Amino acid sequence: MAPPRPCRVVFLLQDLKHGGTQSQALALARRLPADRFAVELWTLAGGGDLDPAPVPRVALADAPAVGARAIAALGRALRRDPPDVLVCWTVVPNIWGRLLGRAARVPAIVGNCRGGDSARRQHERWLGRLADVVVCNARAIADDVKRSGVPADRVEVVRNGVEIPERVAPPGAAETVLCVARLVPEKDHATLLEAFAIVRRSRPGARLRIVGDGPERDSVRRAAESLSAPGIEWIPSQADVRPLLDGCAVFALASRVEAMPNAVLEAMASARPVVATAVGGVPEAVEDGRTGILVPPGRPAAMAEAILGLLADPARAAAMGAAGRERAARGFAMPAMVAAYAGILDRCAARAGGRVSRAG
Repeated sequence: MAPPRPCRVVFLLQDLKHGGTQSQALALARRLPADRFAVELWTLAGGGDLDPAPVPRVALADAPAVGARAIAALGRALRRDPPDVLVCWTVVPNIWGRLLGRAARVPAIVGNCRGGDSARRQHERWLGRLADVVVCNARAIADDVKRSGVPADRVEVVRNGVEIPERVAPPGAAETVLCVARLVPEKDHATLLEAFAIVRRSRPGARLRIVGDGPERDSVRRAAESLSAPGIEWIPSQADVRPLLDGCAVFALASRVEAMPNAVLEAMASARPVVATAVGGVPEAVEDGRTGILVPPGRPAAMAEAILGLLADPARAAAMGAAGRERAARGFAMPAMVAAYAGILDRCAARAGGRVSRAG
C-alpha cells in the first residue's frame, strides 16, 4: 500500500497586495506542517507587494483587477487539477471559488469571512452553504454569518494570529500617534484627522504617522490639508511595521466597520496602547480601559480625548501597553491560529475521503 500523501491545499487569493488577509494567509501557508499539507497559492489578479510567496504560486491572471479571463482561468484550473481542499480568502475568491469549486467537484471548500461587511458582500445568504466550513476571524463576524442563514455547525471562529516579539522597545516618541490602515472609506481616516487636529490644539508637538496606500489616498490627503493641521507624515505600506510601532506612543484606528484588524494586534504585541472604535471584532481584542480605549465610530472629539489622555499620562499608557502585550500573547498568538486551521483542514480532508497524512 502506498504511504499516505500530504493533503493538497490551494489558497485562493485575489492578489498579494499589502493587506491583513493576505498577510494572514501567507503566515498560515508558511507555518502549516509540510508533512500534512502541501499548500499552493493561486491569485486572480496582479499585485505582488508581498512576493515572494512562501509556497508555490500560480498566477491565474496579472491584470490589476479580477476580470473574466481570471474567472475563466480559475474554472479551467479547478477542473484540470482540483485540490483536496480549496481555501477561499477575501470577497471575490469566496464568491467565484465556491461557485466554480463546486462545479469542478472539489472535495472540500473552506470559506473565509474576514471583513466588517463581508457576510453581505460575499452573499453568504446564498453561497454560505457551498462551503464545508466558513471561518470567521471574530465572533461578531460569525454572528453576522449565522444571521445570514449559514448553519451554525458550519461556522467556526479562528482569530488572527500575531507574532509576539521576545523583546519590545520602550515607549517611543512621547507625542507620536501611529495609524496603520489601508486608505479606504471604511477605515474613516477623516475622523482620525479631525481628532488629530483637536489633539494639536492642546499639544502642538504631537505628530501623526499614517501608514498605508489605497484608492482614497488623494481624498484623505485633501482632507488633511483642509484641516491645516501640521505634523502629519504619510508613509507607504510596509510589510513589517514593528519599527514604526517602536517609534510611537499611541496606536489609533478610526474604522467605521472592522473584523479583527491585524494592525491592532501588532500594536498590542508591541506593547503599545490602542485607541480604536468599538466596531466589529475590535472589542474582542481591545479591553476598554485596560489594554486601550474604545470610542464610538465617527466621533473625533471622543477619539481626541482618548489620545490626549494617554499622551498626558505616559505611566498609564505604558501599563495599557503591557496589558495589551499579555492579552495578545494569551489570545492571539500565531501558533494557536495555525493549529486551529490545521484542525479544520484535517477534518475537511477526512470528510472528503482524501488519503492524507495525520503525522505531526
